[in-house]
Amino acid sequence: MNELSNDLPANPLAGTFAERLIAWQAEHGRHDLPWQNTRDAYRIWLSEIMLQQTQVATVIPYYARFLERFPDVAALANAPQDDVMALWSGLGYYSRARNLHRCAQVVLAEHGGRFPADPETLATLPGIGRSTAAAIAAFAYDAHAAILDGNVKRVLARVFGIEGFPGTPKIEREMWALAESLLPGSDLPAYTQGMMDLGATLCARGKPRCGECPFDSDCVAHATGRERILPTSKPKKVQPERYVDVLVICSGEHMLFERRPDSGIWGGLWSLPELTPPTGEREVDDASLRERLTAHAAALGATQGTVQSLVPLQGLTHVFTHFRLHLRPWLVALSGASAQRAFAARSSDSHHAWLDSAGIDAAGLPSPIRKIADALRVVSPGDGQLCLPA
Repeated sequence: MNELSNDLPANPLAGTFAERLIAWQAEHGRHDLPWQNTRDAYRIWLSEIMLQQTQVATVIPYYARFLERFPDVAALANAPQDDVMALWSGLGYYSRARNLHRCAQVVLAEHGGRFPADPETLATLPGIGRSTAAAIAAFAYDAHAAILDGNVKRVLARVFGIEGFPGTPKIEREMWALAESLLPGSDLPAYTQGMMDLGATLCARGKPRCGECPFDSDCVAHATGRERILPTSKPKKVQPERYVDVLVICSGEHMLFERRPDSGIWGGLWSLPELTPPTGEREVDDASLRERLTAHAAALGATQGTVQSLVPLQGLTHVFTHFRLHLRPWLVALSGASAQRAFAARSSDSHHAWLDSAGIDAAGLPSPIRKIADALRVVSPGDGQLCLPA
């Protein structure tokens, strides 16, 4: 494994790295992204949070919608969390949305609505780590700070031949030291953008375009034929399988949703009530499963009527980073006099809500839950009512 000393790095490329990268970025880098060509720290921060573990093409429409709804940090800080989560719905990694909202509130309350210029102070705010803080500070304030996201780690590992999984503390410390040693004395925004662009466009994970890279003749990985080997992959583990039954409880033109806890997957979003098998796997005894599901559905829908039927629907699998989630939806129909009462008379609390078609459209739902809900409703162009199977 390559060992980088504290003097960093004994590589002739280090002296010209920044200059060559800045020149390349000026001619070949990205210059027309919606969050570029601005010094507005709010817009830069918003884009950096959205871009964490998410592709640019996916982020662009969300970024535009967020700015339209929340044009500045005060608008975001003062918005209800439900509005923020609903607008974020589909972008994934929902802790980012909760931290985004909380961060805006902290900036407004403790920093007068202005993002700090100091990277270390920025890194203390909710949802902003060391690399994101450096990016915000460099783009907004020309701060002398290094970034080290996944794209940058890949560039450094290949160009300088750094072996070992970048997620381990030792290799990450080496990369941070190298990244800081390469910083130029000026043109920090162009250099920072260049690092991002090189990793995202040329030094890609699957098919690097080495012939177009400004470091092609000096790259260790290219010279040794290890472009597909570096950076070293994370040791593979068997991906756990999780099974969850979800209840689609319908009463009239409304469907019951349950707010998820802030922690865990889909934190803070509205989802369908669920029941996890006792063993964490699919129950073999179908009669026992139906009994448990019926009892749970009856308790949740008690104020609206009695359980008339429980019908299994087509399941779906959602893949997370660390596990695969198997969802099996069950359609629950309620009957009884109370099921016909006006919606205004329905009881609800902060953790449950009966939503009609318009409410479902406006709510922040996880992508697979929205797929289930959409598959069960037919929206009439005339009145927008929710129509569910009998």
